[in-house]
Amino acid sequence: MKKIIILLLVSNFSFAQQTKRKLIWEENFDGKTLNEKVWNIELGDGCPNCGWGNAERQLYTKDNHKLVDGKLVITAKKDGDKYTSTRITTKAKKEFQYGRIEAKAKLPVGHGIWPAFWMLGSNIDKVGWPKCGEIDILEYVGREPDMVFTSLHTKDSHGNTINTKKTKFEDIEEGYHIFAVDWTKDKMDFFVDGKLVYTFAPENKTEDVWPFNQPFYILVNMAIGGNFGGPEVDDKIFPQEFSIDYIRVYE
Repeated sequence: MKKIIILLLVSNFSFAQQTKRKLIWEENFDGKTLNEKVWNIELGDGCPNCGWGNAERQLYTKDNHKLVDGKLVITAKKDGDKYTSTRITTKAKKEFQYGRIEAKAKLPVGHGIWPAFWMLGSNIDKVGWPKCGEIDILEYVGREPDMVFTSLHTKDSHGNTINTKKTKFEDIEEGYHIFAVDWTKDKMDFFVDGKLVYTFAPENKTEDVWPFNQPFYILVNMAIGGNFGGPEVDDKIFPQEFSIDYIRVYE
């Protein structure tokens, strides 16, 4: 019996070693400012695609984020008659194809808030959206407390979120949580705190159904209002903070 137990322990250890992921990139937000070799700060209201294509109300600025104690803190504000926030991307600087992409984040709260951790195809300027593909690892809207959205946008779905899952997590707004996608050439598995919440694995992987055999870049932002986050916005909630402890990518 002792020999069997030892063999089982060795076998389990070997399996764990085989399945251990290799960390290939991480962002721990340890500096005083964002690393501009990695991050782009997008500005404005998205015009000529005004409202960032979603009738969002915020202006993105350079002044709505800071790095504090190794965390990125994005602050959404109401400044007079304007809403302001931050949107950052790794476009043309850090792009990834396949692997596990995850972020440890603490969500804001309140009606009208729409934070997201997501990815877009690096060929977006050439083929446009939604043909480039979109991977929404985390979306949250304050009008639906305790709910986490994971979605994919493709040309086949005309950009609509038919490939999506809404999952309830009691008190998801409390503390930090890990939002992740495991992305292979065959499927995508989405996780919240290690729990599998959604799998996308179409059999017929045409370019319009599966535009995910190419590099994608990372985006982090907090929108206000819009087609998904609103339309109503509760002005009494501001300011609100969306905090990211880290972002990691594994092979």
